[in-house]
Amino acid sequence: MTPKELYRERITELTAEIKQLNKYNHLMVVLELLAVALAVICVVLYTTWEGGIVSLIGAALSIALYIAIRWKDSKNSRLSVEKESMCNVYQKELAYLHGDYSGFSSGEQYINPHHEFSLDLDIFGPQSLFHRINRTVTSGGSDFLAKELAETRVRTKADIEQRREAACELAAKEPLRTAFLAATHGKHVNTSDVLKALSEIKAMHISRLAASKLSYVIAIGSIIVFYGLLLGAIFGPLSDTLPLLWVLLQITAVYLVFGRTLKRVHQSIDMILPRLSTYVSMIMQIVTSDLESQETRNIISQLSDNNQDAMKSFRLLKGIISDLDQRNEIWVPISNALYLADYFIVRRFLLWQDRYMMHVDEWIAAVSHFDALVSMATFRYNEPAATDAEIIEKDEVVYEARGLYHPFLGAKAVRNDFTITDLHYYIITGANMAGKSTFLRSIGINYVLACCGMPVFADSLRISLFSLFSSMRTTDDLANGISYFNAELLRLQQLIEVCRLNRHTLIILDEILKGTNSLDKLNGSRLFLQSVTSLPITGIIATHDLELSKMQQEHPERFHNYCFEIRLADEITYTYRLSEGVARNQNATYLLKNILKKAFIRT
Repeated sequence: MTPKELYRERITELTAEIKQLNKYNHLMVVLELLAVALAVICVVLYTTWEGGIVSLIGAALSIALYIAIRWKDSKNSRLSVEKESMCNVYQKELAYLHGDYSGFSSGEQYINPHHEFSLDLDIFGPQSLFHRINRTVTSGGSDFLAKELAETRVRTKADIEQRREAACELAAKEPLRTAFLAATHGKHVNTSDVLKALSEIKAMHISRLAASKLSYVIAIGSIIVFYGLLLGAIFGPLSDTLPLLWVLLQITAVYLVFGRTLKRVHQSIDMILPRLSTYVSMIMQIVTSDLESQETRNIISQLSDNNQDAMKSFRLLKGIISDLDQRNEIWVPISNALYLADYFIVRRFLLWQDRYMMHVDEWIAAVSHFDALVSMATFRYNEPAATDAEIIEKDEVVYEARGLYHPFLGAKAVRNDFTITDLHYYIITGANMAGKSTFLRSIGINYVLACCGMPVFADSLRISLFSLFSSMRTTDDLANGISYFNAELLRLQQLIEVCRLNRHTLIILDEILKGTNSLDKLNGSRLFLQSVTSLPITGIIATHDLELSKMQQEHPERFHNYCFEIRLADEITYTYRLSEGVARNQNATYLLKNILKKAFIRT
């Protein structure tokens, strides 16, 4: 089954299940109202009918029935929301396969004009590589993914293979990936807000009395007394008003003794739980998964903290959140009367805070890591035509591509073979729109994908590991008084400084010094290339200046000419095929003549 077929099938199945659950939910609401009405009737009969014990039992059974129906209703409602979230995940993935990425963040906040290669290679921004890969549901996961795609540190083969193993394993676990992405119910969790809330709670002074053993003993004793009085009123000689008076007394006592603490604790719960509830769901999914790759096992170990109580902590917090979700105007007074529910929620939270709060920052970081891995795995699953690069450990630049193409072009892309040898330079000429810049970006973006352990868009790709630097989209900065030509010089200066710090660097340049006149540009370009040959640099340079190709004649051992040729006839034919040699045909004058001809004919 192809990804597209799977997504369509899942959407159909989930839509039918959601429709059925909604029918059940409507029925549950009616039954809840009937149970409450029956309880009220029984209480009225108890106060007016001499045989009141039967009515009291009926009221108790009605309340029990209401609790059972509400539990089932809450369960069905949660299940319906989960399925709607999963359906939304599948709909977004189906849209992605049709070229619509609007459901995902484009990563514009990560655009950095001064980065070594990310701006030139369209790593961030609308329609970018990040936009296509990104499925993160937390800002921490988004940051992790962005850092990986823009990493300038030369990775090791072991790191890449470990990442690839994890992504491959997750790619095959489609239900786990979908459940993880659906956990936020379509909302993007701001990790920094969660961390800020945690910091504020840690700094908040909250009385520990509610977590003390004495308060616990008093609470348990009060509940025992209440049920003793209730049984005495039903089956013994005690007055019916005694249980009611005791309930009022114990609730009043709780608020008098713990009122201020209760308020502060509720503030803490309100601050953290809505933000953490999503993390709890995601953590539970990760920790209970059967993942076995080294990287995912490290994440699971980090979440478990090598402590058997870690899993218990997730369940405890999930239980607190679940109890809070079920609180409403009807249920709160009943639950407090029956078993002091609010007191025990507060107590459980305080005990959880004392024991586990210190580990939450680490858990959130682990979830961010996993969040980014899910994005990489989903990209791998959605692109079955892509393949894995072969990584070799060689202390030089190696780049051997067969059938290489740009990932943004898909099936319509023209594939090219190309081999880059260490310390060699490749001058690529060709007409406008012939494919030079796209080819350069194909080389760079596939290298980035390979280094992240993701599949590449080629029949085969064999690479070593080296640093990457590009200069293709230099712009002026009028606000700071930097002209276009000055910006180019600053970029080339940055290139030299970066290359001095690395053992091997592949540079990708599109038109050196295009901000000056032709002769100055040619002389400057030649000077630059002759100078950097003394550094551990390998380069690919696209240019319209055919004179620059003469460097092959002067240094045939280091410089090589390639071109994208076009065919000129009644119409221009673009082949987008790379071949050895220098381009003979240019199209600027040809295209301009056609534009002028049409303009003057129209006039």
